[in-house]
Amino acid sequence: MFDKKTVLILGANSDVAKEMIILYIQQGYNVVAASRSTTALQDFLRAHNIGGDSVQVAYFDATAFATHRSFYESLPTKPAIVVYAAGFLKNNEEALLDWEGAYQMMNVHYCGAVSILNIIVMDTNNKALERVIGLSSLSGVRGRKSNFIYGSTKSAFTQYLAGMRQYLFDRGIRVHVVVAGYIRSKMTAGLELPESLMLEPLFIARAAVGVRRAFIIVPGFKWKMIYHILRLLPEQLVARLP
Repeated sequence: MFDKKTVLILGANSDVAKEMIILYIQQGYNVVAASRSTTALQDFLRAHNIGGDSVQVAYFDATAFATHRSFYESLPTKPAIVVYAAGFLKNNEEALLDWEGAYQMMNVHYCGAVSILNIIVMDTNNKALERVIGLSSLSGVRGRKSNFIYGSTKSAFTQYLAGMRQYLFDRGIRVHVVVAGYIRSKMTAGLELPESLMLEPLFIARAAVGVRRAFIIVPGFKWKMIYHILRLLPEQLVARLP
């Protein structure tokens, strides 16, 4: 199974991550799909006739920090590519009242990422490691009153990856962050979002898998425009946004 390069996908039950599993297998990689939702992952793989030696499902809990080192050390082979795709969403009003929900977002999007990715990138014995990819969000570009708790966790994650990119430069390991807009997924199901801005998980997955040199990848022309506008918009105008 492990004579080919391996991709480790953390949070592999997300809709984007599942599309990435298929794309990486099509490109000839082996995939370790890691998630708390191992049963759901197995069901997905069976539904898409994916099996054999190309993919392994492993249990991984982003918030169980004490287990991260043993998880990594138990991998049959160390990865060439690591994808962090774990996600959790509470709407802002709920997060303001529910500390546990806010704390879960912090742990899943930032603390869990730092915990496991630190372990992975500090393993200098893994000469195969060549790329780290994180799935972030445009919500982390500027603080907005409608989603600043969720957005702050994504902003922290993006900044962590920016520093990691510099830290790993001399080792030739590339780091990338996918700064995505609205994705049609189970996490956004039920939210009232503009249909004209919705992106399919496969579209995001292709952008992530196809990344080459750029640090920040913003899939979709409309979202690229929004990203640049948000970055440049004066704070007094940002304050008027929903």
